[in-house]
Amino acid sequence: MTTIVTPRTFTDAEPAYFDSLPGSAADPYSFYGFPRGSAAARARWAESRLVSDAGGTLAVDLEGAVVGDVEWHAVPYGPPPMSNAFNIGIRMLPARQGQGHGTSAQSALAEYLLATYPVNRIEAATDVTNRAEQRSLEKAGFTREGVLRGAQWLNGRCNDMVVYSRLRTDALSPTGSIER
Repeated sequence: MTTIVTPRTFTDAEPAYFDSLPGSAADPYSFYGFPRGSAAARARWAESRLVSDAGGTLAVDLEGAVVGDVEWHAVPYGPPPMSNAFNIGIRMLPARQGQGHGTSAQSALAEYLLATYPVNRIEAATDVTNRAEQRSLEKAGFTREGVLRGAQWLNGRCNDMVVYSRLRTDALSPTGSIER
């Protein structure tokens, strides 16, 4: 039996999820040199419930429990809104990593964004050493485009990133893979 994960808005009680996120020792791909606690998330929750036209954060729901979150923000490549893309990211609780939930959540988020906003491009990038996330993006229908050299400050140094995209014209096959 396949378990379905669903991106959804956080409920009133769930911003405490951000307090439970592991620190840099537990996730080497999330330490940017400054703390990322729940205060900023709670402020955004109070202001916009974590979703706006320029971006947002949704809970990754697995059978009624928050097991991660997905985020997106607008990236302009020309006059908006038609030249905007959305850059997405994901964070899964360590106990839920490696089970395919991230792949499902990223695919569902891309489908939601393409169905809801007038964008043609959804993009994501990850550290060149993060093979698990690269496999997840590929399984979610994203195409590897190349390497962004020295693009991200992570763990006290600039790191290369691999960039991926999924376009509105990329049709999913019945098996969930992209048909080109």
